[in-house]
Amino acid sequence: MQRRMREAFRDLPYPVLYEEDEIIQEELMLPADDGVKLYTLITKPKAWKAYPAIVQRSCYVDNIEIGKITAKEYAKRGFMYVFQMCRGTGESEGVWEPNVNDRADGLALLNYLNAQEDVLNIGYQGGSYLAFTGWIMADAVPEKVKAMYLTVYGTDRHTSAYKDGLFRQDILTAWAMGNAGRKIEADYLTSLSYRPQVEVDEALWGGKLPWYRDWITNTSRTDEYWKEGLWKQLREIPEKVRIPVYIVEGWYDHHLGSALRGYTSLNKDTMDHSTLKVGPWNHSFMPAIYGHPDQKNGFSSGVSDMFRWFYSILVEGKMPEKKILWYVIGADEWREFPEYPVVMPEKKQLYFGENGTLLNEPGADGSRSYVYDPEDPVRSHGAESLFASRQEVGSRLQPEPDFRPDVLSFISEPLTEDLTVIGRPAAELYVSTDAEDTCFTIKIMEIFENGETYNIRNGITTLAYRNDSPKRITYTPGERVKIRIETWDVAWMLKKGSRIRVDVSSSNFPEFSVHPNKAGVWSLIPDSVKAEETLYFGASAPSVLILPVDA
Repeated sequence: MQRRMREAFRDLPYPVLYEEDEIIQEELMLPADDGVKLYTLITKPKAWKAYPAIVQRSCYVDNIEIGKITAKEYAKRGFMYVFQMCRGTGESEGVWEPNVNDRADGLALLNYLNAQEDVLNIGYQGGSYLAFTGWIMADAVPEKVKAMYLTVYGTDRHTSAYKDGLFRQDILTAWAMGNAGRKIEADYLTSLSYRPQVEVDEALWGGKLPWYRDWITNTSRTDEYWKEGLWKQLREIPEKVRIPVYIVEGWYDHHLGSALRGYTSLNKDTMDHSTLKVGPWNHSFMPAIYGHPDQKNGFSSGVSDMFRWFYSILVEGKMPEKKILWYVIGADEWREFPEYPVVMPEKKQLYFGENGTLLNEPGADGSRSYVYDPEDPVRSHGAESLFASRQEVGSRLQPEPDFRPDVLSFISEPLTEDLTVIGRPAAELYVSTDAEDTCFTIKIMEIFENGETYNIRNGITTLAYRNDSPKRITYTPGERVKIRIETWDVAWMLKKGSRIRVDVSSSNFPEFSVHPNKAGVWSLIPDSVKAEETLYFGASAPSVLILPVDA
């Protein structure tokens, strides 16, 4: 990582103004408003009297070395760079409580810098939790702060945590285990599978984590937990931001859905000067596309994009123009769009049919059934919102159709021309179950002419939160209902000769928590039951895949 960082800076089309021995680094313990002292590293050229400053705050100790490299590279080009460790992490004093103190502590740092005569203006940057530290105070920054560059993080925490009552367990349970403030040695998958999940902290992790219990028990968007306090404040901040924001995301990053919601919440004046860029990356900005060419994936552009953004605003005094840049998988190209959400002029509809087919029109009435056993869930393989299961994230080579009895595959005829999907694919399914509640999943894939199959997008819903219900609703076992499963956005060109495959099942673990086939809050349920799931299709039950496509 350090080598790649230095190489990226060497490629910048901006001259080095100062050599290494002309740079000074000073370690300070700056007080927060309540007197707690926070480790702060300030890097700047010796010669200048006033500088544009770049600020970053982190809770991760291993960011310090990368921070020092980045700081020196910016200082060589005439910037001050300020790196601070969050309260209770690294050498900073205080008690580490995720999310709680970052608004006050971050504003204390910015206000301190705002008062310094050698600070001309300020840009704030960070990725993941480091982006949270920016977003959580973006509506209240002092006057010298002119722009933010925030990557792989979203401001709608419920979207980051849940999809229709199912917890994004891989990323958030893993994060809780790694940031509990104590070392947890419990087996990861054993922890994910523990029932009831609400007791896993005391049973396996050495004591209660109240904030994790809050996450896993407040499943509804209408729960007071999401409607008040910190998460309400974070969700409402984008509309109050008055400085340009550069938002960067990856098609296979677990924060994508939340980040896109945050972008749409920006007020018009801010949006008119902000950038939204989505590339073929995972959360670590590594390419996550397999089977397709990705020579233009832009992996190395992150350093230059950020530097150009800040240089243009802080040094040249230019106000940026609105940009929406998406990488199109399969086409290996970047496209610019005028607005988000991106609305395509056409929709391609493929209807589920007999013998595992996808048809251009509804076929004969029929159904397919399977038994879903929560004790033997379908494992995530190729997914958008994974992190700890690194080897499974991204677009991956898929197993053969119907590879398990509880996975139903449907396949189209070969495409007669290239087909570019832009936006949010969805499926409308007619289903029933003998359980009081359950879930259904879809996975959309491209089958190449050589038979290799790669996932494009997956989606999931529960009967309790079907059709985007913000709160839990009831279901009568045996009742046939229509459900809509919508995926996250994607930009993907399917090649002529390829076929489209959709798998229907009832689990996608550990990307999402395992549904126990019982009604209620998943994390409070101590056991599970099997369920017989049925998918209906044909003229009387036109289950259909809907793809937004370019004309």
